[in-house]
Amino acid sequence: MKAPGIAMENHSETSDSPAEEKVKWAVHIEVRLQQRVTMRFDTIRKIVESYLHSSFDRISLPSVLEGWDEIPELASTVEKISASESSCPQRSPPLDETLLEIHVYQPSDSESFEDFNAGGDDADDTNAATVCDLPNRHWEGLWDSLIYADDIKMRLLDYIHATLLLSDAEVDLNLISWNRVVLLHGPPGTGKTSLCRALAQKLSIRLSHRYSQARLLEINSHSLFSKWFSESGKLVQRLFNNITELVDEDDSFLVVLIDEVESLTAARAGAMAGTEPSDGLRVVNALLTQLDKLKHRKNVLIMSTSNLVQAIDSAFVDRADIVQYIDLPPREAVYDIMRTSLCEMVDKGIVLPIAVPTLNEAKMLELSAGASTAVSHTDPRQREKTVGLKLLALATICKQQNLSGRALRRLPVLALARYISTGSISAPGGKRRGVAVEVWLEGMEKVVREQEKELQRLS
Repeated sequence: MKAPGIAMENHSETSDSPAEEKVKWAVHIEVRLQQRVTMRFDTIRKIVESYLHSSFDRISLPSVLEGWDEIPELASTVEKISASESSCPQRSPPLDETLLEIHVYQPSDSESFEDFNAGGDDADDTNAATVCDLPNRHWEGLWDSLIYADDIKMRLLDYIHATLLLSDAEVDLNLISWNRVVLLHGPPGTGKTSLCRALAQKLSIRLSHRYSQARLLEINSHSLFSKWFSESGKLVQRLFNNITELVDEDDSFLVVLIDEVESLTAARAGAMAGTEPSDGLRVVNALLTQLDKLKHRKNVLIMSTSNLVQAIDSAFVDRADIVQYIDLPPREAVYDIMRTSLCEMVDKGIVLPIAVPTLNEAKMLELSAGASTAVSHTDPRQREKTVGLKLLALATICKQQNLSGRALRRLPVLALARYISTGSISAPGGKRRGVAVEVWLEGMEKVVREQEKELQRLS
């Protein structure tokens, strides 16, 4: 991410020529605190900064940092310190050539969303939305678990910070305009809703120096069509009136998520053609009007998702600053998804310890070893190579089947349930005995082949 959390910025000694100024790239350090910590965040931030400069010459991006627990003040207050992905062209930049942005945060323990009613004396009991405080422990790790082929996540972060930069500069909206609306569309199961939630969590951490509070409000699109004729448009207006009240708190940042936005915006064309109730026309018009009002508030972001982008009203699509297609994962992303699943199984003791090759390592092995997947049970290094090649072969099959990220994440569950004896994992006293990685890979391959047959039957 570019500094100050917004764009690349020059920081150097005074120079006669601007061309000689040295560019420093922002590196974001996220410091997650333990619960019930009373030490001031500014104090922790200074201790972390001192630890970084005294312990590292270079810093890997992204990475989880170690060694901080040897400092008593950090050991008693901190849970995790990580360096986030960055726009910096170097994957391991020298620390003295970076601009450190240290974000100290304490996630909320609340795991449930609170109902957010549309309100009004004559309104029905419709649950119009749910809201939760951010950052939330429930969403920890979600950002890192989302794996895409390109830099979608970084582009979204850069967009948000660009809008904040323009807002801070008080740019004339009549000359340069943006609507603070993002539309993610694509096949089901590609992580669109999860990406919206993860982005909200990430922003609550990155913007904690600007806003003391952040919230995620998820609109229940289906519930806004009232059982009473002509009430839906009023419900939308009431809901956004309440949203405006939340945005009126200058020290609060709000992310509004409209999942399956076509439920709200697909009705206008049909209403004008006479094939849909006129109430649908009122809903769309009310929504567009409220979006136009919110565009002037710099502490709000509207995220929306859709599986049927063709059904969305063109006026809504035109208001979206970013219209991003979220595709099914390519082979490389499939490998990373399956690799993280395997690493989690190893970490939790379900699979016996083994080093799983990274994607680049697996691709190099593929080039040098071809399609050979012979297993050596005695040579640890050979076993690791075999795991990488086997996992890459599985990724190829999964891509051929066009499996979504959601489908890929449940494959380990199916493999465990159908082809790996849980008795071989469970042990007396509630302990676990891990299975060999070869057993896990065999079970995964059987599930993938089984999925292939089922998909053929469906088609």
